[in-house]
Amino acid sequence: MTSAISWFEIPATDLDRATKFYEAIFGVSLIPMDMPSIKMRMFPVDDPMTGIGGAIVDSGGFHTPSATHGPLIYLNGNPDVQGVLDKVAKAGGKIMVPKTAISPEYGFMGVFTDTEGNRIGLHSMG
Repeated sequence: MTSAISWFEIPATDLDRATKFYEAIFGVSLIPMDMPSIKMRMFPVDDPMTGIGGAIVDSGGFHTPSATHGPLIYLNGNPDVQGVLDKVAKAGGKIMVPKTAISPEYGFMGVFTDTEGNRIGLHSMG
């Protein structure tokens, strides 16, 4: 196993709002992928066969946004989580945990609440 994570889904109740938020804070274009019962906006990944993928998802209620319950995922904030955190409030989110040192060998982390009410972590080495 090269990674403990292979795919993640971040719930959204307003997919357009959530898409704009994540595109604004990461400076990427999310990729639409809609199916009959679920709408997704996927994060770009260099190689879908070997990379870790994920999406913002409107599943009509199967997923529920939460700032306090369920798993906490950490998205890649390299080269420095502060660069991403600096964009969160302007994009409509809220900082829960500012940039915090983990240790010299594990880098830094931060946590924010997105426009949907999800608590999301960030990790970087710088």
